[in-house]
This record gives sequence, C-alpha cells and structure tokens, in this order.
Amino acid sequence: MNNRKDGKTPDPNAVHPIAGYDKEIYVKPTVKNPNIIVGDFTYIADSDFESHVTHLYPWNNDKLIIGKFCQIAAGVEFMMNGANHQMNAATTFPFYTLEGWNMAPPKPSDLPLKGDVVIGNDVWIGQNAVVLPGAHIGDGAIIGANSVVGGEVEPYTIVVGNPARVLRKRFDDELIALLLQFRWWDKSVEEIDALIPVLTCGDLEKVKKEIKAML
Repeated sequence: MNNRKDGKTPDPNAVHPIAGYDKEIYVKPTVKNPNIIVGDFTYIADSDFESHVTHLYPWNNDKLIIGKFCQIAAGVEFMMNGANHQMNAATTFPFYTLEGWNMAPPKPSDLPLKGDVVIGNDVWIGQNAVVLPGAHIGDGAIIGANSVVGGEVEPYTIVVGNPARVLRKRFDDELIALLLQFRWWDKSVEEIDALIPVLTCGDLEKVKKEIKAML
C-alpha cells in the first residue's frame, strides 16, 4: 500500500491503533478467554475489553462472538448467561454458587440460559449500553447510548432505550441487501482502503450504483 498519509498500514494485531493514546484498543489481540471471539479491527474506547464481559463462566459454555470493524463505546457491558438465576423455584438465591450451602447446581433446563451473544460486523454500540445474554445484533446495526439490548436486532437497524426498541432502519431495503451481499468487511486491507470514498459517501444513490458495479 503506497502513499499513505502517515506511512503506516492498518494492523489488526496492534493493540493501540492511535499513537500515544491508550484509551482505545483493537480488541482481538488482547482477548485471552477462548469463549470470546472477536474479528479484526473491532475496537473499544477503553484499555481493557474483558472487564466489560461479565458472568462468562466456563460451565455454561456460552460464547461472545463479535464481528469485524465494530465500534464499542466506553462503558458498554456484555452480560453473559452466568448472570441468570433459577426462576422456576420459590427462590432465585443461588445457594450452589456460595460456600457452605448444601445445594447441587440446578439442571441446565432449570436455568433461563439464552445461548451465545452474537454481534455482526460494522456494529456501533453507544456509550453505557448493555447487551444481554443471547442477544443477536445484525451487521451494520447501531445501538443507542444507555440502551439495554436483548433478543434480535436486524441488520442496519437503529435501536434505542430500555428495553431497546427499533427507532428506524438506516437505509432502504435495496441498499441494505446490497451491503449484506457486498460484505466490505471481509475484503483485504488494500481493497477496503480503496473503498473508503464509497463507504463514507453520503450520496446513497451513488453508493448503490458503485456497489452494484462491483458485485
């Protein structure tokens, strides 16, 4: 890649993508937990990603899966299935997790386990949002600040609030379909760099024509 403005090539394995600033990191090269899977160039506005993933216990075998090029603001929390307590009994108190109490762990069928948290590519998660166990967030979605998200968020949809509700689709159905087919985030660094004028263009009809010509 030639003639870059700073003489550098984007590196998904670099921890700090902004020279001299340690409060924003690429997540993938910092992850140690094997049940957290993160794609290239996804970043968080913090210096420690895994502290934002709570209740990820190995005995539940759930996973946090995040795609490429996601933008995660400060204060975002990913709540995993270990946060859930038994709800089909007289008490929700988790005696089995605490020392000295004579209780065997409940059967998985007695716990409200929701499955993996799956987040697509190019998702923007606003400050202090909470992503609940089992949430599935589609490519290109935007999660508003302070939102609490469970269930499924469709691709290229903006959701806000607690519980999060759909505000609107980002684009019309034609452009959404084109973007999901084009999958720019799976292309090489060189290809993406050349695509920046298209990806950042506010003339969406022009964007449609450009993407159609490349498919």
